[in-house]
Amino acid sequence: MALADYIGCYGSEFDVWLTGDSALVVNHDASFGGRAMETSSLQQLQQLRLANGEQLPSLIDYFTAAQSTSTRLILELKHHSSATSESTAVEKIVALAEAMGLSERIEYISFSLHACREFVRIAPVGTPVFYLNGDIAPAELHAMGITGIDYHHLVIKAHPEWVDEAHALGMKVNVWTVNDAATMQWLIDLGVDLITTNAPTLLQSLL
Repeated sequence: MALADYIGCYGSEFDVWLTGDSALVVNHDASFGGRAMETSSLQQLQQLRLANGEQLPSLIDYFTAAQSTSTRLILELKHHSSATSESTAVEKIVALAEAMGLSERIEYISFSLHACREFVRIAPVGTPVFYLNGDIAPAELHAMGITGIDYHHLVIKAHPEWVDEAHALGMKVNVWTVNDAATMQWLIDLGVDLITTNAPTLLQSLL
């Protein structure tokens, strides 16, 4: 996040889980160091160490660090084992973002349609919410109040018409995860709004 902010990226994406004791933790995978995110306590998870020696961050830790940056926060709520867990996570995330003064900088994304609909229901009106799974056309998502599609680049290659369809509905289009210049340029020419990449300086050079 700090480096993304330093080089002027639009946003920085990160992943959030609800722990077994209903805390929020930042981690990509469903488990880390042999412990499952959904069934372990925050204390158990924070006893583990990342490769750089730091502890696994809670969402409060992450938001605290974010307060000294200006890049947008692209929060992915991971697909949980139950809709109840996702609903609880959404409520806690939205409340924490509000309490820490970050609501206006956050965009929410998820592979879970239920989670996306919960963000639409609970987050402040106008908060960007993007669906990731790639299996629903823009018009159907728009009818649910979801503000954008956030699909793998192969989905967009199979359905390039969805870019214009989304734009006609006032929706935005993000595409992930694109690390080669040729695909980046094709998507730029197609008119997508955002591109998720592990090579941001390459994308910036093309833009």
